[in-house]
Amino acid sequence: MIRIHNLSKVYRAQGVETRALNEINLRVHKGEFVSIMGPSGCGKTTLLNILGLLDDYDEGLFVYRDQDVHQLSEKQKLQIRKEQIGFVFQNFNLIDDLTVAENIALPLHYLGVSSAERQEKVMQILDRISMGHRRDFFPNQLSGGQQQRVAVGRAIITDPALILADEPTGNLDSAQGKEIMEMLSGLNDKGTTVVMVTHSSHDASYSQRIVRLLDGSIVSEKKVLHAPF
Repeated sequence: MIRIHNLSKVYRAQGVETRALNEINLRVHKGEFVSIMGPSGCGKTTLLNILGLLDDYDEGLFVYRDQDVHQLSEKQKLQIRKEQIGFVFQNFNLIDDLTVAENIALPLHYLGVSSAERQEKVMQILDRISMGHRRDFFPNQLSGGQQQRVAVGRAIITDPALILADEPTGNLDSAQGKEIMEMLSGLNDKGTTVVMVTHSSHDASYSQRIVRLLDGSIVSEKKVLHAPF
């Protein structure tokens, strides 16, 4: 699904260059669950943003589903993001003045899905994330774990091929975090590819492979041999 070869990213500000990513080589296969780990500032989020077509890169090759990303127009990238990629963020990124149901439905609005079909899909997602009883609540009326469940619901309502998760349990307690990881693991079991940035070794244990970054370079990769308890 994803093939990256010698990919580099350099930030330039006031004549100073900072190499965020340095000749990254990475493959992510369809249906895989990959965790990206490393210390703060090592390039994890930069890499995730590039994978999500939210940021560009300076050198190398990035092929997404047999398409050379550098050859895609901004309109084509936007369409891929809307139709094929779901994003889950540490800070939830819900819209405060929209209800749970409205937040979940938002990606379908961008795709021009009819009202009747939106309502049907939202009801299905609310059932999957066990939030039907909170459908008319606003984000500030929910716990952190509930907000993240809504964020996951919003991410999956378009049936994306790829979920990108950036520290999805970072603002949650252990019980809430376990809920979210089990949801992501369940999506992966059904065939969705998941790439997750995390500091948590426990969360990474839900994945099939762990990629470690240091100073913008991949320093190790290993398969996860044991499922979490």
